[in-house]
Amino acid sequence: MTTSRMPQRTAAATSLRVLLPADVTAPALARHEVRTALLRFGVPERQLEDVLLATSELVTNAFEHGERPQRLELEYGDGRLTLRVHDTGRMLPELRAPSPAEARSRGLVLVQALSLDWGFERCPGGKYVWAVFRLPEA
Repeated sequence: MTTSRMPQRTAAATSLRVLLPADVTAPALARHEVRTALLRFGVPERQLEDVLLATSELVTNAFEHGERPQRLELEYGDGRLTLRVHDTGRMLPELRAPSPAEARSRGLVLVQALSLDWGFERCPGGKYVWAVFRLPEA
Protein backbone atom coordinates (compact mmCIF):
# COMPACT_ATOMS: atom_id res chain seq x y z
CA MET A 1 0.00 0.00 0.00
CA THR A 2 1.15 3.48 -0.83
CA THR A 3 -0.02 6.22 1.49
CA SER A 4 1.57 9.29 0.05
CA ARG A 5 0.95 9.77 -3.66
CA MET A 6 -1.81 8.75 -5.98
CA PRO A 7 -0.72 7.33 -9.33
CA GLN A 8 0.06 10.05 -11.83
CA ARG A 9 -2.67 10.91 -14.29
CA THR A 10 -1.88 10.17 -17.90
CA ALA A 11 -2.86 12.32 -20.85
CA ALA A 12 -4.23 9.34 -22.81
CA ALA A 13 -6.58 8.23 -20.04
CA THR A 14 -10.35 8.30 -20.31
CA SER A 15 -11.94 9.66 -17.18
CA LEU A 16 -15.19 9.92 -15.26
CA ARG A 17 -16.18 12.10 -12.34
CA VAL A 18 -19.37 11.47 -10.37
CA LEU A 19 -20.77 13.54 -7.51
CA LEU A 20 -22.12 11.20 -4.84
CA PRO A 21 -25.23 11.65 -2.71
CA ALA A 22 -24.89 12.02 1.07
CA ASP A 23 -26.95 8.93 1.80
CA VAL A 24 -26.84 5.14 1.64
CA THR A 25 -27.55 5.11 -2.10
CA ALA A 26 -24.00 6.33 -2.82
CA PRO A 27 -22.39 2.85 -3.22
CA ALA A 28 -25.09 1.64 -5.63
CA LEU A 29 -24.89 4.84 -7.69
CA ALA A 30 -21.10 4.59 -7.80
CA ARG A 31 -21.22 0.94 -8.95
CA HIS A 32 -23.76 1.80 -11.66
CA GLU A 33 -21.69 4.72 -12.97
CA VAL A 34 -18.40 2.77 -12.95
CA ARG A 35 -20.00 -0.23 -14.67
CA THR A 36 -21.63 1.94 -17.34
CA ALA A 37 -18.41 3.89 -18.00
CA LEU A 38 -16.19 0.81 -18.24
CA LEU A 39 -18.57 -0.95 -20.61
CA ARG A 40 -18.65 2.22 -22.72
CA PHE A 41 -14.82 2.23 -22.70
CA GLY A 42 -14.92 -1.34 -24.07
CA VAL A 43 -13.94 -3.28 -20.94
CA PRO A 44 -15.52 -6.77 -21.09
CA GLU A 45 -18.19 -7.38 -18.46
CA ARG A 46 -16.35 -10.42 -17.08
CA GLN A 47 -13.52 -8.11 -15.96
CA LEU A 48 -15.73 -5.77 -13.94
CA GLU A 49 -16.55 -7.78 -10.80
CA ASP A 50 -13.43 -6.96 -8.77
CA VAL A 51 -13.58 -3.27 -9.68
CA LEU A 52 -17.28 -3.03 -8.79
CA LEU A 53 -16.74 -4.73 -5.42
CA ALA A 54 -13.84 -2.40 -4.65
CA THR A 55 -15.98 0.58 -5.72
CA SER A 56 -18.65 -0.43 -3.22
CA GLU A 57 -16.10 -0.88 -0.45
CA LEU A 58 -14.34 2.46 -1.02
CA VAL A 59 -17.59 4.43 -1.19
CA THR A 60 -19.07 2.60 1.82
CA ASN A 61 -15.90 3.31 3.83
CA ALA A 62 -16.12 6.99 2.91
CA PHE A 63 -19.77 7.01 3.97
CA GLU A 64 -19.17 5.22 7.27
CA HIS A 65 -15.71 6.44 8.29
CA GLY A 66 -15.28 9.72 6.45
CA GLU A 67 -17.70 12.51 6.97
CA ARG A 68 -19.36 11.63 3.67
CA PRO A 69 -18.30 10.61 0.18
CA GLN A 70 -18.28 13.62 -2.14
CA ARG A 71 -17.17 12.26 -5.47
CA LEU A 72 -15.79 9.30 -7.31
CA GLU A 73 -13.17 9.68 -10.03
CA LEU A 74 -12.16 7.03 -12.50
CA GLU A 75 -9.29 7.08 -14.95
CA TYR A 76 -8.68 4.34 -17.51
CA GLY A 77 -5.86 4.04 -20.02
CA ASP A 78 -2.93 1.83 -21.01
CA GLY A 79 -4.62 -1.17 -19.37
CA ARG A 80 -4.75 0.48 -15.94
CA LEU A 81 -7.75 1.74 -14.04
CA THR A 82 -7.39 4.14 -11.14
CA LEU A 83 -10.43 4.59 -8.94
CA ARG A 84 -10.48 7.48 -6.42
CA VAL A 85 -13.09 8.31 -3.80
CA HIS A 86 -12.97 11.72 -2.16
CA ASP A 87 -14.54 12.28 1.23
CA THR A 88 -14.55 15.21 3.61
CA GLY A 89 -13.27 13.29 6.63
CA ARG A 90 -9.96 13.92 8.33
CA MET A 91 -9.55 10.40 9.69
CA LEU A 92 -7.19 8.32 7.55
CA PRO A 93 -8.08 4.75 6.55
CA GLU A 94 -6.48 1.96 8.51
CA LEU A 95 -5.98 -1.54 7.20
CA ARG A 96 -6.58 -4.01 9.98
CA ALA A 97 -7.21 -7.71 10.13
CA PRO A 98 -10.83 -8.32 11.13
CA SER A 99 -11.72 -10.74 13.88
CA PRO A 100 -13.48 -13.87 12.60
CA ALA A 101 -16.40 -12.92 14.85
CA GLU A 102 -16.83 -9.53 13.17
CA ALA A 103 -19.46 -9.34 10.47
CA ARG A 104 -17.91 -6.15 9.09
CA SER A 105 -14.56 -4.32 8.80
CA ARG A 106 -13.22 -6.17 5.78
CA GLY A 107 -13.54 -3.38 3.20
CA LEU A 108 -9.92 -2.33 2.89
CA VAL A 109 -8.73 -5.92 3.18
CA LEU A 110 -10.88 -6.69 0.12
CA VAL A 111 -9.63 -3.62 -1.75
CA GLN A 112 -6.04 -4.63 -1.03
CA ALA A 113 -6.68 -8.19 -2.24
CA LEU A 114 -8.46 -7.11 -5.44
CA SER A 115 -6.22 -4.26 -6.57
CA LEU A 116 -2.63 -3.89 -7.75
CA ASP A 117 -2.15 -1.07 -5.26
CA TRP A 118 -4.23 1.15 -3.03
CA GLY A 119 -3.63 4.07 -0.74
CA PHE A 120 -4.78 7.45 0.42
CA GLU A 121 -3.75 11.04 0.15
CA ARG A 122 -4.86 14.10 2.07
CA CYS A 123 -6.12 16.96 -0.06
CA PRO A 124 -7.90 20.26 0.53
CA GLY A 125 -11.28 19.52 2.06
CA GLY A 126 -10.56 15.91 3.04
CA LYS A 127 -8.80 12.97 1.45
CA TYR A 128 -8.77 10.58 -1.50
CA VAL A 129 -8.70 6.83 -1.05
CA TRP A 130 -7.66 5.17 -4.29
CA ALA A 131 -7.09 1.77 -5.85
CA VAL A 132 -5.38 0.72 -9.09
CA PHE A 133 -6.41 -2.26 -11.24
CA ARG A 134 -5.00 -3.89 -14.36
CA LEU A 135 -7.71 -4.09 -17.01
CA PRO A 136 -6.44 -5.07 -20.44
CA GLU A 137 -7.55 -2.78 -23.25
CA ALA A 138 -10.49 -4.13 -25.24
